[in-house]
Amino acid sequence: MAKATRIKNRIRELRFHADEMTQAELARRIGVTRQTVLAIEQGKYSPSLEVAFQIAEVFGAPLTDVFEYAPEGAP
Repeated sequence: MAKATRIKNRIRELRFHADEMTQAELARRIGVTRQTVLAIEQGKYSPSLEVAFQIAEVFGAPLTDVFEYAPEGAP
């Protein structure tokens, strides 16, 4: 089992508010696979900085509105 990342995200929520954008559509727009979007969304994979900025750009949101770093021991 993969170790969860400490980077939290709001991708699923943002997709819902973007006319229920699919993972496949987000993946196509940022140039990755749907499986990669799924893994990022579930916190199983941390995106590269470039991919993180691309995701934020798709939603027209600042990076910090999409991703949050949760230090060890934080709830």
